[in-house]
This record gives sequence, C-alpha cells and structure tokens, in this order.
Amino acid sequence: MGEQVSVSEDRIREELTRVLASHEFRTSKRSQDFLRYVVENTLAGHGDLLKERTIGIEVFGRSTSYDPSDDATVRVKAGEVRKRLGLYYSSEGARNPLRIELPSGTYVPEFHPGAAPAQTNEPAADVPRTVEHRRADSRRRTFIVACGLVPVAVFVWLMMRPAKTALDEFWAPVLKGTAPALVCAAFVPVWNLDRDPGAPGSPRPEDFVSLTDQFVGGGDLVAISRLSSMLTRMGRPFRVRVGNDVSFADFRSDPAILVGYSYTRWRDISNQMRFFIDGSRKPVGITDNGKPTNWALPELPRDRRTSEDYAIVSRVFHPDTHAMLVEIAGITQYGTEAAGDLVTNPDLMAEALHGAPAGWQSKNLQLVLHVKVISGAPSSPKVMARYFW
Repeated sequence: MGEQVSVSEDRIREELTRVLASHEFRTSKRSQDFLRYVVENTLAGHGDLLKERTIGIEVFGRSTSYDPSDDATVRVKAGEVRKRLGLYYSSEGARNPLRIELPSGTYVPEFHPGAAPAQTNEPAADVPRTVEHRRADSRRRTFIVACGLVPVAVFVWLMMRPAKTALDEFWAPVLKGTAPALVCAAFVPVWNLDRDPGAPGSPRPEDFVSLTDQFVGGGDLVAISRLSSMLTRMGRPFRVRVGNDVSFADFRSDPAILVGYSYTRWRDISNQMRFFIDGSRKPVGITDNGKPTNWALPELPRDRRTSEDYAIVSRVFHPDTHAMLVEIAGITQYGTEAAGDLVTNPDLMAEALHGAPAGWQSKNLQLVLHVKVISGAPSSPKVMARYFW
C-alpha cells in the first residue's frame, strides 16, 4: 500500500469523524454505527462483504437466521443514512475537502473530493482610479451580487423546503383542519390478587379484582410514544386518551388514532372492514371479508410471547363517525409496535406504499403486516396485502 493511499485513508477517517460528530448523525447511534461499519470495511478492502444480510447481523444484531426479505431494517437505515449525508453536505459540510457518499443500490461507500478553496485574482499593483470609476465599479458589483443572490436564494428555499413524503400524504387527510387528533390507547385488562399475603390456602376467584382502564400494553405504549413525537414535530395538536376514556361523540368531532383496539368495545368500528383481527375464533388471526386467512397465529402461547405477529393499519373516513379514523393494531403487542413504527417512519411508509394505485392519497386503505419477533423486539414489518377503496 503506497503512501498516497495511506494519506487518503487518514483523510477519509478524518472526514468520517467530522460526519459522525455532525448534528445530522450524532442524534442517531444506529446511523453512526451503520456508516462507521461500511466505511471501515471498505478501507480494509472488505467491500465485497458489505451485503444486506451481513450488515443486519453485524450492525443490527440480527440472528444468523436473519432473512432480509422479511426484514427491511438494513434497506431502511441505508436510505436514512443517504438522506443524512445529503443534509450534512448541503449545510455544515458543504466546504469539506472530502465527501463520503453512499450510492443507491449498494452499501459500499464512495469518497470524492469536496469543494475546492475559492480562488481569488488579486491585481498585481494598485492602479489609481477616479472617484467616478470607483463609484461605477461599486454599482456594478452591487448589481452583480444582487443578481447572483436571487437564484441562490431560490435554490436554498427549494432545498430547505421539506419534500412531501408518503408519510405526509398518508396523514394529510387525517390531520387537515385545526381539530386536535385523539390518540387513543387500548387498555389491557389486569386481574389483581386482593388478599392478605399471609392468608392460608389457595387464592379464590373472588380474591381477584379486575383493574380496568389502568394498564397499557408495552408495544401499544411504544406506538403511542412514536405517534406523539411525530405529531409534536408536525406541530399538530393532539390529546392522548387511555382505555374507555373516550366516547363515540369524541369520534364524531375529531380525527382519531386508535392503537391496539381490536379487543375492546370499539372493535365494532372496524369489524366491518375487509381486513379484521378476529380474536373470537381459534386460531387468532386476520380475516378477509369475514373468512379466515393464513395470517394467523395457531401456536400463540398463553403468555402471548410469540416469534411472529400480524397487524393491520387502517385509514378510513368512517361512515358512522363521519370523521377520519386510523387504527393500528396487532394480534399481540409486537404487531402493534411494528405498525406504529411504520406509520411514523417515512422510509417504511414509502416502501409499504410503493406502487400504490394513482390517487391512493385520498382513498381509504388497509395494510396487512407481518413481523418477525427477535429477542422480544419486533423487526421492521413486511406488507402482506393492501386494499384501497
């Protein structure tokens, strides 16, 4: 390895350090890990090993049985890293001597020279100028600068203007207007043992007391948190409700986002849709116009710890409430969490709606999702079916 290559590696690592410390990357450890891994392996001559499956295992801790076709985590993160790099080099890193790029369709980064230092042509000697000449020169310079600033300002405005994403288009019909959105979390019924710890004998049925409207599933809570963060970033007002602390009148006046409501009294709102999670039959699964499908969990254990799950995302103008309704629900909490990830992640939503029919933005829609659960955490969801009407 020659000296020039060694120097180039040093410069690349210096640039990598600058990028990872930037505002665009220091807020996302996973983006940092991804970029550091692909750059270091490229410098080490291991670019041929930068495959989706390898990155999923080495960077994101997926198991050796990881199947990229069922988990889009690496593809989604690569898209996010490309966007972060673009933002960085359009602002803070615009004058850096080196650029790190991640071309589409590959996980092998490229390194290109950055902006060259501005060249100035200084006159060899001062030439006496008249006052009028100096004034004329000043006016010309002012005019040239003004003309130059107009396209620059337009370009900056176009670059800074947020692009409308599939995620924006998904939520646009729901969040139009000024009414606050209701973000509603389904309660999980919990039975509390209400007896003296020292009481003899086994607990009796009457010793258990039902605690309603007090507990929320872990996956549902994560989904609520993501939705709240997204609405806050959008500057949209919202109210969080738990359990039965919501009335039918609320649905008639405000757009509603129901999280994990397939097993509650509000199931009647969604059981007339094409896809529905039917918990009344065995195995628990998703029905298609009332008929059972293969999207079911026949081996679902009593503790509901499962290695896979299914979920439904629905966005409809409901005829009974006369308002927009979004429902996010899994058979278990894992599916609900994964569905919450999809409806708040621009890359996941873009992938889910890729190839959707023209005009889907104003149509009702349902998405059926499948998710693998690895070490108690759901992977990125895979769309199994889509329906627009």
